[in-house]
Amino acid sequence: MPPKGIWQAILGNQMLRFVLSAGIGFIVDISTFNILYYLVFKNNTQAVMGFRINYGVSFCISYVLGVVVNFLITRYLVFSESKLPPAQQFIRFLSVACIGFFANLFILKIMVMYLHFPPPVARPAAALSLFLASFFIHKLFSFNLTLRHHARNNNTKGN
Repeated sequence: MPPKGIWQAILGNQMLRFVLSAGIGFIVDISTFNILYYLVFKNNTQAVMGFRINYGVSFCISYVLGVVVNFLITRYLVFSESKLPPAQQFIRFLSVACIGFFANLFILKIMVMYLHFPPPVARPAAALSLFLASFFIHKLFSFNLTLRHHARNNNTKGN
């Protein structure tokens, strides 16, 4: 268990809370992906639209679960000061996630088909490649918060 000071540092910094939120969503996503890839779809390797079913379907299901978990934690732990109604936040978050889905799928396809990465290695690499953009897009668009607000909150917490 991390020392109390580490938890205070994480909870006192919005970016670190986002890393925690995204990390938990990522763990749900990757765990689900691996369970589906290795245990459920392993023997089913038909091609559909250029993707092998075992990792394509695994990716779709795991991504949706990760997004839902990430939204809930992000809404309540990271950007709780947002004044947007929860339904509007979710729709915005989901629209960003849809764009992220296709960006991840594109990167995943390139890594697996052209760079010959194994799908269980390519999946986390694709997700991590889009992380930083995700923070700013969700902050500014999904939760309608300004960068100035972020700087003001971090300065007041440090004083």
